[in-house]
Amino acid sequence: MSDDDLIAVVGMACRVPGAPDVPTLWRNLLDGVDAVRRSTPAEFDAAGLPTDGTYVPAFGRLDALEDFDAGLFGYSDTEAALLDPQHRIFLETAWHALEDAGLDPARRQAQIGVFAGCGVNRYLRHHLLGNPAVKPAGPLPDDWDDALAGGTSDYLPTRVAYALGLTGPAVAVQTACSSSLVAVCQAAQSLLDFRCDVAIAGGSAVVSTGQLGYRHRPGGTWAADGVCRPYDADATGQVFGNGGGAVVLKRLADALADGDHVHGVLAGWAVNNDGAARAGFSVPGVAGQAAVVAEALAAADWDAGGVGFVEGHGSGTPVGDAIEIEALTRAFRASGARPGQCVLGSMKPNTGNLDAAAGVLGLIKTVLAVRDGKIPPTLHFRRPHPDVDLAATPFTVSAEVRDWPGPRRAGVSSFGLGGTNAHVLVGQAPDSSGPPRPWQPGRAFQRRRHWIEPVAAGHA
Repeated sequence: MSDDDLIAVVGMACRVPGAPDVPTLWRNLLDGVDAVRRSTPAEFDAAGLPTDGTYVPAFGRLDALEDFDAGLFGYSDTEAALLDPQHRIFLETAWHALEDAGLDPARRQAQIGVFAGCGVNRYLRHHLLGNPAVKPAGPLPDDWDDALAGGTSDYLPTRVAYALGLTGPAVAVQTACSSSLVAVCQAAQSLLDFRCDVAIAGGSAVVSTGQLGYRHRPGGTWAADGVCRPYDADATGQVFGNGGGAVVLKRLADALADGDHVHGVLAGWAVNNDGAARAGFSVPGVAGQAAVVAEALAAADWDAGGVGFVEGHGSGTPVGDAIEIEALTRAFRASGARPGQCVLGSMKPNTGNLDAAAGVLGLIKTVLAVRDGKIPPTLHFRRPHPDVDLAATPFTVSAEVRDWPGPRRAGVSSFGLGGTNAHVLVGQAPDSSGPPRPWQPGRAFQRRRHWIEPVAAGHA
């Protein structure tokens, strides 16, 4: 890929367990902070959940999930109370990402696109439907059903486009856990095709509105002890969490001409599907994952021997981790990688698996690592997966922060249930990238509680 085909990351924002913004997330990653919250027996008892060990008291909790700055985005309190929290999170995150980019849509005549995905509207299912407290109490659209349906995933990017006055393509991307990284790939390609001048890409997820824990089922994908251990011999599964993230992308030439601070560049990307070459619909495939990594490397015209870090999907499921390492090994060996040259990591132990938002959060972590030359540790890693001869692969997993000497090149993987795979390659910003603009305080959201309590106790 030539310099004319590089995409600049000029803005980033997130809201994840333990971190309301990108600087806090980066400190937490470097410090090895596990932000997955462990609930107490008293909390379980108060919620009417069993304390007999059938529920695991762990979840990536997002503080103040019920709060939202409705007035900023033109919503009445009643409308805001009906809005899916995933939409609320992404609206605020997209706003902050534009602030980080120093871009005001009202002042810049540009086609700004939005590519984003979110999960199922569990707030609608568990708090609104069948709730006698949900009734018209203020100005609402004529059709009450439309007011409720407006919180579905289809309307996430168009809601942002309407609220912020964006006139580029607004496209919903739904590929389960890979949604937000696929959204990044779609946004980058749209920029190269001159379908827009700037693109916001990302996603949000509210996997649970209860946020206390989950029921463990032997043989399932949820961790037996509430601890996610990617690539580790003791891994038993994943832990989910709530959160969101967004990046602002521009063509590199435009970013440099505009004097933007470039955090990093996207040098290549690819999306594919495993097809039928796997054991089942929910089982990942080695061939598809290897192919998507190889395609991204080819698009960037990189050889794998120069890639020093891969932020893996790394959900901590024994089968999934083994398949991922085998696929990466195939792609990297075919592209000139050496044994042990590349650090493989995952941030899911820090925050939980953030579902539709997981991919963009992995990208944000990777851009920060490339920018600052620090590779964060992978939490809870002690010894390699027993089914993988890690020493014979191009990869190593580090439990400590590592300095990154030499040119910094990295990859990000994200895989979705159903076999949709995405891989993005990240490189350093060019030396001609300008310094950050003088710091100015961002908008402090005037958050108020906009929440309708469920009819009966219980949590998603």
